[in-house]
Amino acid sequence: MTTKNPTPPRWLKPMNKVFLALRRLGIGMKELPVLTVPGRKSGKPRSTPLSILEHEGRRYLLEGFPGADWARNVRAADGRATLSTGRRTEQVRLVELDPQEALPVLRLWPVRIADGAKIMADAGVVEAVTPEAFEAVAGRCAVFRIEAA
Repeated sequence: MTTKNPTPPRWLKPMNKVFLALRRLGIGMKELPVLTVPGRKSGKPRSTPLSILEHEGRRYLLEGFPGADWARNVRAADGRATLSTGRRTEQVRLVELDPQEALPVLRLWPVRIADGAKIMADAGVVEAVTPEAFEAVAGRCAVFRIEAA
């Protein structure tokens, strides 16, 4: 059952901070993709570990929860962000797809990013961890295509 106003589990933000700290210390999580975007109010860099789906030579991000802070910051920054994976850092532009264009990516998400899909299902964002359930969030959870800046 989907929830009208789903929210991330309480453990998600603290866990993201642990992932970022481990990565910074070089202890682990070296290949964890991290998106850094200026905060929409403070302007300070905000970093968030995210899952990236690769499909047909392109990379995509999914707003796992409607109204996610990182997605709101991306919109306020006109899509400009920094993406770091391992030692590689690149300036990127995130382009929000219209709901129809997002459908193929949404259908692939639960197949390729099963752990993230399960978190979304447990929080009530989607009905189930199936392509059909993810297709149903088109227009509610944004999909962004990652492009070189």
